[in-house]
Amino acid sequence: MQDKLYAAIDNRKVAIIGAGYVGASIAYALTIRDLASEIVLVDIDQEKAFGEALDIQHGIPYMGTSSVRAGDYSDCRNCDLIIITAGRNRRVGEERLDMINDNIGTIRNVVEKIQPYYTHGVIMMVSNPVDILTYKCAEWMDLPNGKVFGTGCILDTSRLVRCIADYTNLNTEAIKCNVVGEHGSSSFPVWSRLSIAGIPMWEYCANIGLPWEDAQKEQIFNQVKDMGSVIIKAKDKTHYGIATCVCSLADAVLNQRLTVAPVTSPLEGEYGIEGVALSIPSIVGVNGVEHRLEEKWLKEERAKLQHSAEILKEHLRIL
Repeated sequence: MQDKLYAAIDNRKVAIIGAGYVGASIAYALTIRDLASEIVLVDIDQEKAFGEALDIQHGIPYMGTSSVRAGDYSDCRNCDLIIITAGRNRRVGEERLDMINDNIGTIRNVVEKIQPYYTHGVIMMVSNPVDILTYKCAEWMDLPNGKVFGTGCILDTSRLVRCIADYTNLNTEAIKCNVVGEHGSSSFPVWSRLSIAGIPMWEYCANIGLPWEDAQKEQIFNQVKDMGSVIIKAKDKTHYGIATCVCSLADAVLNQRLTVAPVTSPLEGEYGIEGVALSIPSIVGVNGVEHRLEEKWLKEERAKLQHSAEILKEHLRIL
């Protein structure tokens, strides 16, 4: 039995659909983390996928032993994890929801090409608008709830933690807080759950004489909301941050190492919401989203989540 378990771990297979900056960065990050034995890059531009795979494969072997190669949709067969990054990137001054019309057709086409070869495994959506595309992909694939999930607000959360770490001059590992809702303009931090090494943020700040009022919260979260646009304006695209976030989720799926993260999946009544995918703290494991956590939030925080859900539902109705 133990030998079979090791064999399963040694044969972890990942397909990445889309070999652009995001897809290639994810493949590179997965390789140096040694999270999969086989990584296949699939792209409409087969030559680019070939070049990216070759470049990654030529790294020093002890930095990662994964087999990285270019392939096609038939390589989705027997994958433990399929990561979808296809679609165009966000432009300067653009909201993620502005990308629906361009990317919904692309993702429908991708799903149709995956379906004949899908055997098992988790599908992780990275493409934007991630909440809408996750919901539609889950609908089209018709898999058990949670098998299709999206990266959602995990990158927003990572950015928030970084900003709070800078504000408090602490290590990021001490900070626990989630950004939830739409991965977009209606997202929000669950400030009531923010803690520093298990101590509520307001209590910690009071102890060390650091201001923590609405002004500080607003300033920090404005930084977080603007960060993607700032990076896009400076270098045209973002890809490293999301690649490391995907690695954390891939580790949970491939190594059966449960983690809690604010990822997006179709809700089934949590917080009184259904018929839409958005981010709430969720347990991620080998089956994707294993369980969505319903925490005790303030009344106004629950209202913000409802508002975020209604925005996404309206876009789904238009589709």
